[in-house]
Amino acid sequence: MSQVEIVDKTFLKSDFSDIKIEAGEYENCIFRNCNFSSADLSNIRFSSCIFEACNLSNSRLTNTSFREARFKNSKILGLHFEHCNEFLFSVEFEECNLALSSFYKRKLKKTRFVNCILKETDFTETDLTDSLFDRCDLERSVFDHSILEKADFRTSWNYSIDPENNRLRKAKFSREGLAGLLDKYDLRIE
Repeated sequence: MSQVEIVDKTFLKSDFSDIKIEAGEYENCIFRNCNFSSADLSNIRFSSCIFEACNLSNSRLTNTSFREARFKNSKILGLHFEHCNEFLFSVEFEECNLALSSFYKRKLKKTRFVNCILKETDFTETDLTDSLFDRCDLERSVFDHSILEKADFRTSWNYSIDPENNRLRKAKFSREGLAGLLDKYDLRIE
């Protein structure tokens, strides 16, 4: 099967849930108002691409490459980023809904999550060193054996992180958010 190479192209309102996106490499492309819902993005490489106001919910990501990919104002429900190609994996999220997604064992050093919904998102064994969670809702998100050193949670809420089960050295939290570090003790903080 031949592979396409597409550079510097903008895709507007394309519906890839009905029409399969061509396999290959997309570099410096912009996907605006596109629908990838339940699409098969396996073995496709996205380098320096922007996904803006897109729906990528439940897409298949087997060996998909995201290299310096940015997601803005997008619906990204139930994605399994752990199935992506690890080589040069780099993503950034702004105003996205990532509920029920999984970053299991993913290296996400210095990743930015800005104003995102991260409800029930799985960060088990994820390396989030020096990452930013700015104004994010982390309700029922899972942090288990995760590396959260120097991560910034100061403006986020609803997280529950066990300090004995995660690496938190120099992580930043607000005073109001400290209760999220004590959840396992079932304390009443007033």
